[in-house]
Amino acid sequence: MTQSQGIRIERRHDPAGVDRVLRSLPAWFGIEEAIRSYVDQSATLDSFLAVVDGLTIGVALVDRHFPESAELSLIAVHADHRAAGIGRSLVTAVADHLRADECRLLEVHTVGPSFPDAGYAATRAFYRAVGFLPMHEFDGLDWEGPTLILVRALTTG
Repeated sequence: MTQSQGIRIERRHDPAGVDRVLRSLPAWFGIEEAIRSYVDQSATLDSFLAVVDGLTIGVALVDRHFPESAELSLIAVHADHRAAGIGRSLVTAVADHLRADECRLLEVHTVGPSFPDAGYAATRAFYRAVGFLPMHEFDGLDWEGPTLILVRALTTG
């Protein structure tokens, strides 16, 4: 657990909090089926929550596919708290935890650059700013359009 500027990063489950965060971001999470799927996942996947005064304002969900690699399957910060470093704090907490557990690689998927969208361009810029590098773009992987896979090395060896 880490703390910065009154924001605590906690590892625990809060499906109701995840639901509230996602519903505040309809441009990214406007499909009811997708919201329900992420909320369901938040009850079982490793959850990192950004919390202020007991209220979840950000979430990162991690799916550990293999001992040496993991996927950041969701990261979201409530619309009222974006651009305050919370997403960066969540990624740092996830990376630190995985590195301590000898995980070596973290991946994330997002909408690929061949789909012109300013919001997702900002998402890709965020991932690059926190150390992810683009690896490959696939059509039809996570949705019918392009999905970009980005990776981040967690070790230097």
